[in-house]
Amino acid sequence: MTTRCYRLPAFSLRFIPVWRRNFLVWRKLAVASVIGNIAEPLITLIAFGYGLGSLVQRIDGIPYIEFLASGSIAMSVMMAASFEALYSAFSRMHVQKTWESLLNTPLELDDIVLAEMLWAASKAMISGIAILGVLFLLGIGLYPTTLFVPWVLFLIGMTFASLALVMNAIARGYDFFTYYFTLLLTPMIFLSGVYYPARQLPIWLQAATDFLPLSAAVQLVRPLLLGRLPEQAVAHLLVLMAYCAAGFYLATVLTRRRLLQ
Repeated sequence: MTTRCYRLPAFSLRFIPVWRRNFLVWRKLAVASVIGNIAEPLITLIAFGYGLGSLVQRIDGIPYIEFLASGSIAMSVMMAASFEALYSAFSRMHVQKTWESLLNTPLELDDIVLAEMLWAASKAMISGIAILGVLFLLGIGLYPTTLFVPWVLFLIGMTFASLALVMNAIARGYDFFTYYFTLLLTPMIFLSGVYYPARQLPIWLQAATDFLPLSAAVQLVRPLLLGRLPEQAVAHLLVLMAYCAAGFYLATVLTRRRLLQ
């Protein structure tokens, strides 16, 4: 059993019905869900973008509201994917016993974990696209390079959904997720250049931010929304993919140990 738990995840198309099931449930409340996901970043954008932006008008020649918007969308996708892969996935796994019912079908646990990760990424990308629509109305991001942004948002969603599923696998209750948001995600937001350039941080701290997944996400999304191609795009993509792959593998192993032993 121990050896089985640590084997590499098995990938198959059997995840599709599980993904579709989650989508159909979400579709009933899709409008409220999307509005909820864009409300916070929109409030932040208005409050800080126009309020603080009147004091700090430009950063590196970029209007502050555009600087903030391009960081906030990456942060919002991170939060949307994390919430879905934590609270919603935990409810399906532990409270509603949905996963238990699915395991009585020809599905494997790996299929369910993969479906949860991809669904959380899909939902986060939908929310990100809705935020993009708001930015367009504000005249932000109206460049051809913005066409690449949804694909980057999906990768960001996959990355943070995978990391959140690790927490989901070891959580004993909803309260556990508070530690994840407070001790990991919130500090990452302030270290990753969402609200201000990371170079404003102490030198020793700047080196650490280069390896944060949200920092890589911001470094990819911000230039695209400003009409430029990202510098060191391959390096940033590799950071996200490394976190995604490692997080998904660990989440699969820990979920197997929790449900199959």
